[in-house]
Amino acid sequence: MDWLQIISNAAQEIISPTTAAYALAALGLAIHFGFTGLLNFGQAGFMMLGAYGYAIATLTFGWPVWAAILTGVVASIVFALILGIPTLRLRADYLAIVTIAAAEIVRLLFTTNTFESVTGSANGLQGYKGGFEALNPIPPGTYGFGPWVYNEYDWWVRIFGWGLVAIAAFITWRLFKSPWGRVIKGIREDEDAVRALGKNVYFYKMQSLVIGGVFGALAGMIFILPRAVVPSNYQTSLTFFIYAILLLGGAATVFGPIIGSVIFWVLLSFFSGFIARAVEVGWLPFLSNVQAGQLRFILVGVAIMLIVIYRPQGIFGNKKELAFVK
Repeated sequence: MDWLQIISNAAQEIISPTTAAYALAALGLAIHFGFTGLLNFGQAGFMMLGAYGYAIATLTFGWPVWAAILTGVVASIVFALILGIPTLRLRADYLAIVTIAAAEIVRLLFTTNTFESVTGSANGLQGYKGGFEALNPIPPGTYGFGPWVYNEYDWWVRIFGWGLVAIAAFITWRLFKSPWGRVIKGIREDEDAVRALGKNVYFYKMQSLVIGGVFGALAGMIFILPRAVVPSNYQTSLTFFIYAILLLGGAATVFGPIIGSVIFWVLLSFFSGFIARAVEVGWLPFLSNVQAGQLRFILVGVAIMLIVIYRPQGIFGNKKELAFVK
């Protein structure tokens, strides 16, 4: 059993672009669910629109990086408006139903062969990284220490991704220290009381949905920078993973989603490496390679369950927020 390699692979997830993307998506979900009380089960849809918006704008229209990013952001805003206009005046569960269905509709639209020339259908898209790579200020070469040794492009992706996470965290922190944020928290606790004070609850909910959706779209862009855009990566399970990360770190917190994403991906990588090596050396002879791959999710789920049992408010949460999360 090569423990050093297993631990090294797990440590790489601490600063990986995937971890950054999930942290940013979970931060958007924290704005929706943790702070506002909106049950959004379609964060994967926002991520997909951001990813495809960036890729299509680059490949089909040849737009520069800033315009491609803006395309993904605008697509997420339109998506939020389409979801929010008919549902935000109703109970929260209507939004949950609409978002989970809408995310699947978006995924199937990108999968269909009708738009294959633009979306790549089930094969997805690739070859859109040239513009982003051209902005890389890091000289060619390999840099780092320990398990964190990467070439200039890999470091550029990590710096850009975690930079966006830091900016989003700061914006979120400032927003919820402002009067706007206090209104949002009031809506979560008792929207009738906020409405009685003369506040337009519908308008505040829509703002929250748009801001969290934009964070999700930016997360989708980070997610595709080291890989191709493939629609199968944006299934409903993606949103469930983000919810697990959110609850792990603390639903109504700023740093909770970030730490939760790091813990989630480190645990997942560790258990994946450990189980694969255990099958190879014969410690788990009753498992096939496919079964071993699924067992890692079970072990991560058990670890999250233990944390939820003994720290139900999340790592950065507090007991005052616990009543709402329950």
